[in-house]
Amino acid sequence: MNKFIVLLTMMTLGLFASVSMAATTEVKWENPDDYRDVDAGEGHRAKFKARVFADFEKHFTMLAKKLPEGQTLKIKVTDVDLAGDVHQSMRRIRIVKDLFFPRMTFSYQVVDADNREVSAGNVELKDMNFMMGGTGLRYNQDNLGYEKRMLDKWFRETFLK
Repeated sequence: MNKFIVLLTMMTLGLFASVSMAATTEVKWENPDDYRDVDAGEGHRAKFKARVFADFEKHFTMLAKKLPEGQTLKIKVTDVDLAGDVHQSMRRIRIVKDLFFPRMTFSYQVVDADNREVSAGNVELKDMNFMMGGTGLRYNQDNLGYEKRMLDKWFRETFLK
C-alpha cells in the first residue's frame, strides 16, 4: 500500500511538472461585437459566441504545446468570419457554401520565459478553398473544423518550417 501511494504521488508530481513547463497561450478578443460573423444559427447568440471563443482558445492552446518549453503564444483577435452564413427563413440556420469562406484576423507574439520577444506578426487568414478536400478526419465532426484546419496550416507554416 505504501509503495502504491509513493508511486501515485510521484506520478502526480511528474504530471504537474510537465504541465508547468509547456508553452502557454494568452488570447484577447478585441471588439468582438464588431466581428464580421460569429452568429449562431439556432440558439442563444451570446452563448454561441462564448462557445466559439472558448473552442478557439482551446485550439490555440493545443497549437502552443508544439512550441518550445517556457514560451508563451499571445494572440489578439481583431476579426472572425466563420465558414458559412446565417440565413433567416422559418428559423435561423447557418448555410455552408464555398462562397462563405472562413477568415480570421489577429496579431501574435511569442515570448520566452524572460518575456523577450521570439517572434511576432499580423495575420489575415482566409481559406477560399475550404470546401475542397473537406476538413479531413481530424475535424470531421467539429463545428469549427474549417477554421481549425486553417489555423493549423498557419501554425505549421509559421512555426514548424
